[in-house]
Amino acid sequence: MYSYKTFTEVTDNFPYITKLILKAPQPVRAECVDRGTFSVYVERIDPTTGEVLLEQHEWPGERIYPSKGYRPVSAAYPSDENGRRTYEGEYMTLEFPYEPTVGLGYTVGTGMLPGGYNAFVDCRYRVTQIKEIPGKIPASGWVFDECAGDICPQILGWQDDVSHYAPLPLQYGYFTPDLEHARQAFTALDSNYGDEWPHEFPEKLPLVIWLHGMGEGATVPRMSYTGNKVVAVSSDDIQRKLGGAAYVLAPMCPTYWMNSGAENDQDISELTNEKSMYTEALKALIDEFLDLHPDIDRDRVYIGGCSNGGFMTMRMLKSYPDFFAAAYPVCEALRPSDFTEEDIQKLKHLPMWFTQAENDPIVPPDGLVLPLVQRLKEAGAENVHVSLFERIVDQSGRAKFPNGQPMEYMGHFSWIHTFNDDCVYDLDGTRVMHEGRPVTLWRWLGKQRRKPAGK
Repeated sequence: MYSYKTFTEVTDNFPYITKLILKAPQPVRAECVDRGTFSVYVERIDPTTGEVLLEQHEWPGERIYPSKGYRPVSAAYPSDENGRRTYEGEYMTLEFPYEPTVGLGYTVGTGMLPGGYNAFVDCRYRVTQIKEIPGKIPASGWVFDECAGDICPQILGWQDDVSHYAPLPLQYGYFTPDLEHARQAFTALDSNYGDEWPHEFPEKLPLVIWLHGMGEGATVPRMSYTGNKVVAVSSDDIQRKLGGAAYVLAPMCPTYWMNSGAENDQDISELTNEKSMYTEALKALIDEFLDLHPDIDRDRVYIGGCSNGGFMTMRMLKSYPDFFAAAYPVCEALRPSDFTEEDIQKLKHLPMWFTQAENDPIVPPDGLVLPLVQRLKEAGAENVHVSLFERIVDQSGRAKFPNGQPMEYMGHFSWIHTFNDDCVYDLDGTRVMHEGRPVTLWRWLGKQRRKPAGK
């Protein structure tokens, strides 16, 4: 009968609807509504079939229960049309607790598409008034079941496009910084250091490239920057740490980066070799993006990615060792045996910061990143670091199990610590330093500049 808007937050574990903003039939005062005024029911619908999804209890896992039900309301209040609290308003906002173990709030369904790719789902809400709203004429019987759109402040500044490389165009998402806003944020106090690192706002801006994992391919570009919380790189905090402002580029692979192009691309030998059919197409996309944005500093192009994207990060470094200024691979999946001694010599000059969990069941560090780092350091690499976490545990205090303990994610999800800028320690347990100061991963990355191999 009446309309609502969803309010989405990109969390550590997919986008999540944290609020509904209801268009009230008449103005409502703050003392007249509370969290018991409405009942909220939702069904998460497969957009291709129109059927209620069967969701997974854990990843990876079998689909075993319907993704529909009632969501608890943690707060209710009058607001403006964007959900900002007011004393009286023509809108009402309902807030929901963030419950990572309950799938009803997520806007993504895992493994929905053939090949195991994730996809956005259609979240259909029905909000029913269950308690009278007092007034000169008490209000009752309100039902809100028409979605009027979504609000997600974290994707402001992001756009989608497609490259023009004729043999294999690639879709991508990208962030363009608002320079006026960035300059204002640049002068703000940096709480991580107590004072600002002495530097000036740059005339040319760095480019941060992110390559998504297996699940985030084959759908729409928005998945490439919201499926792994890449939008954190466009936040004021990380933009400031990168030097003031930065472009962000998130290419989307139509299948998966490790796809060699073989006829049987699911053959295990094809999934574990060093080939990718996307290497040249990805480089063409990056070159095109640089040409379209002449204010990018070509000596400050940074590349990283997780899992399948970590593989592709290293694949690009092998093919173009002098192109990038630094790399930040996360749970990377290219085998050390795929790096020749010539590769190691060409890459030992390149600044790299790896992130991994010891209990990663998909790409164990002992067989992948750690032997590679050892070879690089034995060859003389001086600016290569590894943040190796024992487990991936929420450090924000927000994501908790029902018993109140911090949420522990699957060990493969080490990109969570990357985007929360939790990476501060090196493999030996010491703080990573730059110019005599301790740095986080993003502060470190923003300080790197390209230099020729061997120097």
